Amino acid sequence: MSNPNQSPRACAFKTKVGGQALIEGIMMRGPEKTCMAVRQPDGQIYTEEMPNPKKHFARIPVVRGFFGFIESMVVGYKTLMKSADLSMTEEEAAAEQSAFDKWIDRHFGEKGTNFIMALAAVLGILLAVGLFMVLPTLLVSALSRVADLGWGKTLLEGVLKIAILVGYMAACSRLPDIHRMFRYHGAEHKTIACYEAGLPLTVENIRTCPRFHPRCGTSFILIILIVSVLVFSVLPWGNTGLRVVLKLLLLPVVMGVSYELLQWCGRSDSRLARWIAAPGLWLQHITTAEPDDGMIECAVAAVTPVLPQRPEDALW
Repeated sequence: MSNPNQSPRACAFKTKVGGQALIEGIMMRGPEKTCMAVRQPDGQIYTEEMPNPKKHFARIPVVRGFFGFIESMVVGYKTLMKSADLSMTEEEAAAEQSAFDKWIDRHFGEKGTNFIMALAAVLGILLAVGLFMVLPTLLVSALSRVADLGWGKTLLEGVLKIAILVGYMAACSRLPDIHRMFRYHGAEHKTIACYEAGLPLTVENIRTCPRFHPRCGTSFILIILIVSVLVFSVLPWGNTGLRVVLKLLLLPVVMGVSYELLQWCGRSDSRLARWIAAPGLWLQHITTAEPDDGMIECAVAAVTPVLPQRPEDALW
């Protein structure tokens, strides 16, 4: 039996197939379709297929990375929220609904619920911006008033960003519900690895495949932080507010460059690609965990509908 944590490059071909862990399920995206599979309270697996939106900027390097990230966030958030509803019993759903939720449903209906969901997504983005862009800058600026950091300011800012990310992921992994989602994340990776190895998608085959993948969203976030250190190194430190604004303006560029690096690491077997991918693969020790057979079954149910009839259509 092969080692389940072997190198993620032990595969026959690289594909455009990717995915995301959901609550009690998995979402998979192929070249043309997306499918979500969720384990319902009665034990059945609910699946739903949807066509991928047209990618108007797919051929424009760097630009496609930013718009692709936004599109993935939207699709991922929608499927995540739907998986939360599907995975709960009616009694659990009723217990989860607060008085405020009931008031929104009664007075505004579905539009009100969608507004609240959109507001929650915006607040999540603002929290991420605050944690990874504003907070490190404020901390370094405050420290520079009592010590001459010189060129080390940008480096320290980058180290703080990565430390906050790793600490946040590690803290989340200790929550039972999040840890269970990380197990589904492992099932997603192992299933894609099995497909890329050219093996039949059976539970037995998938169980032996690696749970680490260089084209993971976790790796993407870490690459964004590393690239931002280089890009933001040219920004002035004299005005903290101005620096934060310039960082926000340059964020699409950082995302675009990071996307191109991530895709290259997913395709290349060069030593440089392995070095760039290594930190993200290490972080996946936190954001993925070994799944059970039921989770793997969900991954198979999600990926099977999105695979093209001709395997070559899924190649890079």
